[in-house]
Amino acid sequence: PGEGPLTVEQIKAWLDDPANHEVLEIRLPLGLDKGQNQIKGVDQNPMTRAKIELGRQLYFDRRLSVDSTVSCADCHHPDEGWTRHTRFGIGVNGQQGNRNSPVSYNRILSDRQFWDGRAASLEEQAIGPIANPIEMAFTHDDCVKRLQSIEGYRLQFEKIFGELTIENVGRAIATFERAIVTGPSPFDYYEQFKPFEQYTEEDLAELKEDDPEQYAAYQAAKKGVDEHPMSDSAKRGLEIFFGQKGGCTACHVGPNLTDEKYWHIGIGLTAENPDLGRKLGEGEEPKKGFDGFKTPTIRSVALSAPYMHDGSLNTLMEVVEHYNKGGIVDPEKADVIKQHIPTDKIKPLNLTDQEKADLVAFMEACTGSFPPVERERLPQE
Repeated sequence: PGEGPLTVEQIKAWLDDPANHEVLEIRLPLGLDKGQNQIKGVDQNPMTRAKIELGRQLYFDRRLSVDSTVSCADCHHPDEGWTRHTRFGIGVNGQQGNRNSPVSYNRILSDRQFWDGRAASLEEQAIGPIANPIEMAFTHDDCVKRLQSIEGYRLQFEKIFGELTIENVGRAIATFERAIVTGPSPFDYYEQFKPFEQYTEEDLAELKEDDPEQYAAYQAAKKGVDEHPMSDSAKRGLEIFFGQKGGCTACHVGPNLTDEKYWHIGIGLTAENPDLGRKLGEGEEPKKGFDGFKTPTIRSVALSAPYMHDGSLNTLMEVVEHYNKGGIVDPEKADVIKQHIPTDKIKPLNLTDQEKADLVAFMEACTGSFPPVERERLPQE
């Protein structure tokens, strides 16, 4: 709480409160809570308020880049769906990468990171951009030296971790990112209400009499759908998404609506030197779902345009059109496409215009709120 740069006195008072160092018990919000037993990373890196707050400061601090112009938030900003509405990430000196910035929310349900899964953990991912010459263009050693020169950071690392190392920078940022989760969406409230959807007034009267606890659950679910309604179009889109007609759950499945696997869906494959994403390692047996680009979450996807690993599709309707036509169609590159795309995954859907609009409406109904986050308050020099 407060305004302006964080003073040393404020940081010391924060660190002196034992409650800020207690390991937090994690409870995911409605919808995501179905993945409560799929939480990643917190056994090795427990979450505390002090660690989350330190990670927040680092996430928004441009001093982690060589010229103090780029922070994590500059490619993964809360105002733009925890990504950026640019086709590619933009780093120091306006340098541009070749991939779209992935979202940094709901990472608590994900282990391997980046579009190609090259980082084995969120901690490893968090420090990768610092030393990337196109992104933050620093070295890990020099980043640590700069943070050591700022007393507020030095005090926090010593209290929370015992020392300031680049690994602990990664642990702090990862802890903050695990705290960024999507709140319940209209889709989640609708799913919560579904068991009661066909109840008559007589059924509800009996439920109230015979099972007060279940009736209270009905009341809570009814309040949710009344305050966060799904449109009829979105409900039709739900049936397409989860049904055979759309087949979207071949990849977009589970509490976070992603299988966390890697696939080629044709995007970019017809380029002269295509970006192939995750490649099989030496001696690794070919296996479905481990070659290509990571399946992104559908949760709050309406906020994170443009889409695909190369940011080549600008709207959700363009995404639907891509799948509706059966992916990339290029007779001259047919062999390349066939080599990388599973024939059982990508095929024409033959959706009508109304069905395509319904599918977009459903994806928009998967939008939940994010926790409010302070962006400006950082340790002073």
